Amino acid sequence: MRLPEPPPPLHYLLTTSVSPARWSQVLSMKNPVQPLEGEYLHWDDLEARKPPADLSKAEWWLLMKTGRQFARQEVPLKDKKGQPFSFSIVPEMFEALHHIDQRCAGNIAMPEHVSKAAESSGIQTRYKINSLMEEAVTSSLLEGAAVTREKARDLLRSGRKPRDKSERMIVNNFITMQHLQKIKDRPLTPELVLEIHAMISRDALDKTDGAGRLRRADERIEVADDEDNVFHIPPAASQLPERLAAMCDFANDQQLRGYLHPVVRAIILHFWLAYDHPFVDGNGRTARALFYWSMLRGGFWLFEFISISQALLRSPADYYRAFLLTETDDNDLNYFLLHQLRCIGTAIEDLHAYLARKSAERQTLQTSLRDIGWINPRQQALLEHALENASATYTFDSHQRSHQISLMTARSDLLALENKGLLTSRIEGKQRIFRPAPGLDQKLRHS
Repeated sequence: MRLPEPPPPLHYLLTTSVSPARWSQVLSMKNPVQPLEGEYLHWDDLEARKPPADLSKAEWWLLMKTGRQFARQEVPLKDKKGQPFSFSIVPEMFEALHHIDQRCAGNIAMPEHVSKAAESSGIQTRYKINSLMEEAVTSSLLEGAAVTREKARDLLRSGRKPRDKSERMIVNNFITMQHLQKIKDRPLTPELVLEIHAMISRDALDKTDGAGRLRRADERIEVADDEDNVFHIPPAASQLPERLAAMCDFANDQQLRGYLHPVVRAIILHFWLAYDHPFVDGNGRTARALFYWSMLRGGFWLFEFISISQALLRSPADYYRAFLLTETDDNDLNYFLLHQLRCIGTAIEDLHAYLARKSAERQTLQTSLRDIGWINPRQQALLEHALENASATYTFDSHQRSHQISLMTARSDLLALENKGLLTSRIEGKQRIFRPAPGLDQKLRHS
């Protein structure tokens, strides 16, 4: 991947590329804000674009930078030279954060048919597990795990022991994602970060003693591509304990004046750990795990069902470029924030599309029940209920009361459904309890 061209210093542009008289003329233009609208462009992006009006590249950049400086907010994260990182809320962020608030916290604002599907415990459970699997797989693929997506899913579904490092990475990610839901209410501490790293990298590192500890001074770490192009050299190992403590304070809502949107905090936390690269390996997976922890802690419960790495893997080059753009433009976090917000939006749309598709499939199945010749109306009503309530239970008595039929007829209805493999039953106490068979929807498609 090509390194982006860093912008020239502003004082250099003002003294060599734009005269004071010309700069005064640019600022007095009728619509000087026009170049600031639209995409959040980096200096490297301007080469292939035509400047608005009659501006030069330098003038266009100066106008954009001037407009960005007024609303900047510093965060506690500092680079290796001690300079702070900062961000500002731009129009695209307002819209993205509003949609995330609406769709991922509190009561979800979904279309009625999608909301109905989301309320089905069966769909929720299956999608939750599928999402955890997808996150485990794609996060590992981003880190270079050499395994196909299909084989990775089969590995997690089968529960068999991993056979190599790549499979171990995937299993570790899956276990860690499940664990994050249990610890979301715990404050982040350096010890907890090390615990997460140990869990996510157990038996999956080239350096076998590297799990759950910070890198040492003799362990030189560079972020590079396959062609040995170095993109990032993280802070010295001697700084890591202090930087890790500061990161945890930030994650726990400390070290910042005023309100910071929890999604912005979670994304910056992701960037912070990736920038510091405190471990010999597994930094990217740990950074994304901390993002999930922070989102769940912030009340965005729907992230139990969302795979952010799936969206990242669609364009990994853009993911890594977002880091580079931030580092090369005065530590401007907006590049990374905007990239992550777009990925989150994509992941939410994936969830909505899945739920809408499943809702449509259920409606089709319920309609097709009427065409199964041996099913009577009572059995049809029970199966329609079972499709929407995978954890529902039925008894001879409950079926008798629901349809005002004799006990013999109720027994005949339920036993016939069990014989066809659509219900399962077991004796609990003095009653026979029936439940929807696993994979009921698939069984009905083939009935």
